[in-house]
Amino acid sequence: MLEELLTVAVVAGSAGAVYFAAAARVVKQYERGVVLRLGRLRGAVRPPGFTLIVPAVEHLHKVNMQIVTMPVPAQEGITRDNVTVKVDAVVYFKVVDAAAAIINVEDYRFAVSQMAQTSLRSIIGKSDLDDLLSNREKLNQGLELMIDSPAVGWGVQIDRVEIKDVSLPDAMKRSMARQAEADRERRARVINADAELQASKKLAEAAQQMSEQPAALQLRLLQTVVAVAAEKNSTLVLPFPVELLRFLEKAHQQPPQGQLTPRQE
Repeated sequence: MLEELLTVAVVAGSAGAVYFAAAARVVKQYERGVVLRLGRLRGAVRPPGFTLIVPAVEHLHKVNMQIVTMPVPAQEGITRDNVTVKVDAVVYFKVVDAAAAIINVEDYRFAVSQMAQTSLRSIIGKSDLDDLLSNREKLNQGLELMIDSPAVGWGVQIDRVEIKDVSLPDAMKRSMARQAEADRERRARVINADAELQASKKLAEAAQQMSEQPAALQLRLLQTVVAVAAEKNSTLVLPFPVELLRFLEKAHQQPPQGQLTPRQE
């Protein structure tokens, strides 16, 4: 009799251990547990830690609540100004309602991926090439709103969307390079012309000042001679004095002494 009781106890203990092992579940800190009993949602979402379910009757679905980084494949489209481009992006999202992510959508990751691709193609068709290249922050916000609106019903929250790269045709790249080069050359010419204008104004002021003060011109001439003489040159060329030229010109204009002018005759 005692042996039979021991045998029953051992069998019962073994059965209890097997049942406990089949019913025991561990939900990690970054997960939430959704329990379905005979296909129907039962109770609240299970928090992290140890939990029990009824084997063969209940099924526990673990949902990751971490932020998911999902790359969006490059989408080809035509911009509003008729330029063919390829644009890829990356979406950051997380599950905020574990029950809705399991009940309302078959595969929330696949749904978010498809919505991101269609939204990206829509953004390409509504934008100009300049917006895709320089105004990405506004486009990122537009993409986030387009994806987040349906994702709310899936228990998913879009954290942010970033456009990664914009691929242009080779012909367009060469055209943009020529345009940038022409723009840089135009700015260089404008800067050089402005510098020449300022220099000409300063030279005109200096010439006016020297014409009023002949001694200043002589000082400038001496400075030039000193600067040239400082170099290691075997030949030194001196400019002809301007005052001597003026003196000779005046002497040539005056008639010789003793010769009468036509009026004096």
